Amino acid sequence: MTVRRKHLSAASLLILMIKVFSGQTTTCNLAEYQIGNECCPMCLPGNRVKTDCTEFRSTSCLPCLEGTYMNKPTGLKQCFQCSQCDAGSGLKMKRSCTTTSDTVCEPLEGFFCVDPSDNVCGGAQKHRSCEPGQYISQKGTASTDSVCSDCSDGSFSDGTFPSCRPHTQCEAKNLQLLKPGTTSTDAECEEHSSNKTITGISVSLSVVLIVLICGICLVMWKKKRSTKGHRSNEEVRHPEDGV
Repeated sequence: MTVRRKHLSAASLLILMIKVFSGQTTTCNLAEYQIGNECCPMCLPGNRVKTDCTEFRSTSCLPCLEGTYMNKPTGLKQCFQCSQCDAGSGLKMKRSCTTTSDTVCEPLEGFFCVDPSDNVCGGAQKHRSCEPGQYISQKGTASTDSVCSDCSDGSFSDGTFPSCRPHTQCEAKNLQLLKPGTTSTDAECEEHSSNKTITGISVSLSVVLIVLICGICLVMWKKKRSTKGHRSNEEVRHPEDGV
């Protein structure tokens, strides 16, 4: 019994020594990072590690370079690259990058975000265009697409209207229907045949009257000119009459 206990004690001691030398007993807190058997203090947001700590000195840090950022305490030696708001992806800059926060992008006008992540938009898509015969039942926003709905009978839209418009009622305007309306076009009206005839006669009479008035004015003007010329000739023939 004594020999068996000695063997168990030796085995337990060996396992403990393996754990110690393998570093399995080292546990760092949340504000530290592990390098070998050392728990080094992390660098503050906006900074990166220059040199790791040792048992003789603490971690040394450097500020992030321009165009990079670090938004949390870190044990990394490089900061993250700032994101770019690409117009080709439908994005524009909402807030520029700093050493402690990434660039914040938002959709361009007429676009909506399709890749949201932590209140940041990584990509956008153009709002849907409604087809003729449809109206925009819900206008698109920066986070939602447009919603299109079909027009009902008796109304129309070219795809850009916020609601369908009723077809023109030709009879109500004392006109006759030329072409019925569709869901994408309005009805076309024209004057009644009788009205066309009356209008045509009125126009013809007006033209005749204008021509007649112009003819009378021309004749009177010629007559007046002829009379004036006759009197001038008489004055030239009898110059002594005035003495």
